[in-house]
Amino acid sequence: MSTTPLSPARIKAAPKVLLHDHLDGGLRPSTVLELAREIGYKGLPTSDVDELSRWFVADAPGSDLVRYLEGFAHTTAVMQTKDQIERVASETAYDLALDGVVYAEIRFAPELHLERGLSLDEVVEAVLAGFAHGTAQARALGKVIIVRTLISAMRQAHRSAEMAALAVRFRDAGVCGFDIAGPEDGFPPTEHLPAFHLIQRENFHMTIHAGEAFGLPSIWEAVQFCDAERLGHGVRIIDDIERVGDEYRLGRLASYVRDRRIPLEVCPTSNVHTGAAASLAEHPIELLRQLRFRVTLNTDNRLMSGITLSSEFAACSDAFGWTLEDMEWLTLNAAKSSFFQFDQRLALINTVIKPGYAALRDGAI
Repeated sequence: MSTTPLSPARIKAAPKVLLHDHLDGGLRPSTVLELAREIGYKGLPTSDVDELSRWFVADAPGSDLVRYLEGFAHTTAVMQTKDQIERVASETAYDLALDGVVYAEIRFAPELHLERGLSLDEVVEAVLAGFAHGTAQARALGKVIIVRTLISAMRQAHRSAEMAALAVRFRDAGVCGFDIAGPEDGFPPTEHLPAFHLIQRENFHMTIHAGEAFGLPSIWEAVQFCDAERLGHGVRIIDDIERVGDEYRLGRLASYVRDRRIPLEVCPTSNVHTGAAASLAEHPIELLRQLRFRVTLNTDNRLMSGITLSSEFAACSDAFGWTLEDMEWLTLNAAKSSFFQFDQRLALINTVIKPGYAALRDGAI
């Protein structure tokens, strides 16, 4: 098998697929400042864009999920009108396209954007309009991207059935599935069974945040009670894998997840920043990849982690020695795991992703 090295130019040029990225975690720092000034929001820790960029990145020693989540109070504060939300969504699509992302599923929680009188439907419409504008701007520069959205329910707010119905209502307009987010500990997926059952009855798609800050019980409930098609993060599946000598023994849950090819939406840098992993070098993504789980690489929150999908691939390449072939395998995993219709997935794989990597191997870059 070829082992083409990963250079920064190859990483940037390679077609990439992103399945786990939060809209309110991916704003440009400059946009946060500008929107805050427009509405008179005084809560930001600084008015200097460089200082603000550094503040948002929760990578100091001892950082944990609580510190990581502090930034969302500021980003959601400046995403409360139609114009604000459209701008953020447009810039998200544009920035991802310039980073070489060809397909993205971006999630957001509409219930967090109602403070200035918008309805749930108006929030979704603003996001979709922004994505359309950003993709058109990128296309004008020769960068083609498909951006779809997942509607998230905040598990601690108990509006999941309403959010699931909202997702179904917009399924033909660009919403491709449903998700629950927020704190896992104390808010198990089974508290939201009516929402998941609605999604199932409507023949729709779902992914569930599980196995990030909490362990195997969260994954087990998401898979066995809620029928999750993908696991948001899912890295705590490593707790069901035991090393025996030079081999690894999978427990029944880990075996089930691997055998069923349930995709893991892994976000390594974010996991380090939230305390779910001690360091990138110690992150379980490489072992899970070697054990042939359906691993995908994702950003989670680009602002809070100070990353792009390209930089995440570069960091993992440095840590684990990934090659262009490894990057292609992860990208194909993501494309196969997307909530795109089957024929559209095949077209994306066969006309965009595989030719793109073939050109890189042939020395185009």
